[in-house]
Amino acid sequence: MEKQIPPSPRSRPKEHPLPTSRHARRPLEPVVQESTARMIADQVREAIARGDLPPGAQLGEAELSHQLGVSRGPLREGLQRLAQEGLLLSIRNRGLFVMEMTPERVDDMYLARQAVERAAAEQIHRKAPVDAGEHLLTVTDTMATTSRAADAAGVGEADIAFHELLVQLAGSPRLSRMHRTLMTETRMCINALESTYDDFECRVQEHRDIAQSFIDGEPGRTDELLRLHMKDAIDRLTAIRPA
Repeated sequence: MEKQIPPSPRSRPKEHPLPTSRHARRPLEPVVQESTARMIADQVREAIARGDLPPGAQLGEAELSHQLGVSRGPLREGLQRLAQEGLLLSIRNRGLFVMEMTPERVDDMYLARQAVERAAAEQIHRKAPVDAGEHLLTVTDTMATTSRAADAAGVGEADIAFHELLVQLAGSPRLSRMHRTLMTETRMCINALESTYDDFECRVQEHRDIAQSFIDGEPGRTDELLRLHMKDAIDRLTAIRPA
């Protein structure tokens, strides 16, 4: 039986240490569950977007703490997040209030939305405008169905879904992130817009025209339709404010 000869040190593969940074490495933090404060912020943000907490409403800590089943510490932290986002206003010696959508705030929000959505539309026209237009038309079909049923809330949700999908179809994570930060205020505006339409068909048609402009391969028309669509919203919101 042949004797097995162990490999010489020279024949052994060399071990290469992992490259090290000149800076000391910090250990990864343990993964923790979503914080209570963040969940509180998410719930209150959604209530503001739906109109359950309307603009100008005062938020009482005791009542909210009871409704959400949380202590006041994480509640305050969650509400502070919303104040930093600009959704709540803190008035000294009075408390926290849902931010009012003033004309200046509406103009600024729609200015930001225009920048994001028109950039997204430009990107879509460079990539796959026909497919995008067809996807958007399916949302306008939903909007038309809810319009015929005189379902104002359903039309509003389809409106939001249309614009969210438009930005998603651009395939830009950064544009999508920026757009998400504007959606709560957008939903507040859409809730207010419901009373300005005698019927919803013109609203449906505006969105249908935008979708069709992608299918027709007309980037200039898409851009102009988006601009006019948002200008119309600003004009309507300004008109319903008391003088």
